Amino acid sequence: MRVLISGGAGFIGSHVVAQLVSQGHEPFVVDDLSSGSQENLTSDVPFFEIDVRHRLALRRVVDEVHPDCVCHQAAQMSVSRSVREPVFDAEVNVIGLLNMLELSAEHGVGRFVFASSGGVLYGDVHKPAGEDHPADPISPYGISKWVGEKYVEFFTREHSIQGVALRYANVYGPRQNPHGEAGVVAIFCTRMMNGAETTINGDGSIVRDFVYVEDVARANVLAMESQLDSPFVALNVGTSNATTINFLAAELHRGCIAARQARGLSQDVPAPSYGPARAGDLQSSLVDASRAKQVFGWQPQVPLADGLDRTVTWFSQQSQ
Repeated sequence: MRVLISGGAGFIGSHVVAQLVSQGHEPFVVDDLSSGSQENLTSDVPFFEIDVRHRLALRRVVDEVHPDCVCHQAAQMSVSRSVREPVFDAEVNVIGLLNMLELSAEHGVGRFVFASSGGVLYGDVHKPAGEDHPADPISPYGISKWVGEKYVEFFTREHSIQGVALRYANVYGPRQNPHGEAGVVAIFCTRMMNGAETTINGDGSIVRDFVYVEDVARANVLAMESQLDSPFVALNVGTSNATTINFLAAELHRGCIAARQARGLSQDVPAPSYGPARAGDLQSSLVDASRAKQVFGWQPQVPLADGLDRTVTWFSQQSQ
């Protein structure tokens, strides 16, 4: 299967590419490298440095690749930036998506997989939300993901495309970009491994559902390969396990101190301090992913403790 992956040099996209290669598929990557890196890809993966907002450049790629499937991972992914710059958020997350959808329809693409977000779509929920839970996004980022799903569903009705929206919980793991405002695990790992101070936004009591990136990549590949009973399906991708930011920070602090000790570095790593809460942040976000197991046999395989250890190890290697 020939798969065009937007955002394929990024955190999640590059893991999807790796799993596609391991399964014998042919991935082709589009990425503007605003947050991704070509170093995340092997040299034999065809790469096109293009912004998804640039329709004509995208058209040339789709003409060349003739994909069987499109996996749309490219996104503006910061909730706080979406609050500050809602127009930019919509340009990337809505117009960029529409460009990919229209070109997919024109070129007879059979399957379109869209990276949505259960982490922002359901609003504040204090028990795992299923896909039938009413959407209640409170940030422009969440709104753009909800609109995106509706556009994918529209295109499945109007064109012979099957669509899958994967509603991610909070994804973490190796290759996550620590330099933006999204990705608390990556930010904490990078700063702690450097012995720098870290700041928890708010009082640390907010609850998140953290899912390991390789589990998320596997869900994407299954979404491309599996038989579907309907033209469009939206599926949660998460663990249903509640983790506070305070607990997460404490586990990362412990893991980074141990990693620094193994390298012969000082164990004097400042404990996280507290700062103002961020605009647009939910108090609690959890998803129920049981439907993904029913539809194509997916369930998370990497427990949080193991995933955090793997992530700390990776960031430790990057800081050497």
